Amino acid sequence: MSGFLNELGKKLAERWLSLLVLPGALYLAVATTAYTLGWAHAGDLHRLITILTTWAKTPPATTVGGQVVLVAGVLAASAAVGLAAQALGSVTERLALAAGWQAWWRPLRGLAEKRVTSRRNDWNSAHSDYHRLYDQARQAHQAGTQPNPNQREQRHAAYRALTRIALEEPERPTWTGDRIHAVTLRLRRDLNLDLPTVWPSLWLHLPDTTRTEITTARQALTTATTLTGWALLYAPLTWWWWPAALIAAGTALTAWRRTRTTTDIYARLLEATARLHTRTLSEHLGIDTTDATLPALGNTLTHHLHTQLPPPPVQAP
Repeated sequence: MSGFLNELGKKLAERWLSLLVLPGALYLAVATTAYTLGWAHAGDLHRLITILTTWAKTPPATTVGGQVVLVAGVLAASAAVGLAAQALGSVTERLALAAGWQAWWRPLRGLAEKRVTSRRNDWNSAHSDYHRLYDQARQAHQAGTQPNPNQREQRHAAYRALTRIALEEPERPTWTGDRIHAVTLRLRRDLNLDLPTVWPSLWLHLPDTTRTEITTARQALTTATTLTGWALLYAPLTWWWWPAALIAAGTALTAWRRTRTTTDIYARLLEATARLHTRTLSEHLGIDTTDATLPALGNTLTHHLHTQLPPPPVQAP
């Protein structure tokens, strides 16, 4: 038991160090540089070294007690900054996924509604363009005509333009939110499967390797949105030191790209998992899967796992 607790303590310490302390220490270093140099001496490395050397020679920094207090303070401050970044990342994740945007505060909800309407109009236009080109290619194939390379390239470009907006008709104000929501829409359309209803039972039935893959992808999404939190923390440092703007912009761009990539991977895993394991879950629940198509099976499974609302109260005579 002691060996297990020791190993658990080591893993927790490693995660605390990698997720909170090290990024926080880097932030404190940049903040110290910003405070020390300012706008007037933004790139003066010699000035920075001179000032830091002077600080290091002060009496509190040269005694053992002072050094212990300094290290403890840096660790505590780094962890606090890391927690702040995670909190901002959590807020960013909720805004990016926008699962319940209809319940947001009125000003934010109004902006989200306008964004959904704009994205939906753009998507419908791109959807019409793509299907027009797709129908032309299908008719040419049926007529035995050799496909035109230019038309093929136009069709591929139209598909890329469509998917840059969303894979399905937008119902959320962000691409990230619609990418996750597209999984639910596709499974409902293709398999008559309601993923929110089926997912808890499906998750418990999955093999460990599949659950590990999905958990890893979900953690990667959280890490990507936390990076946005770091970008928001770096942005105020621009007030004292203009290179902080470059750091904040680079971090925000990286976070945006990683968020989209990890969201797409996570959504693909969710959809693939539901398609691959629906039949085995049905068999585990005792549902007859003999000669059953996946759409029929998805409908049966959804109704089997759906929880009915409580009956109405009995009216007094």
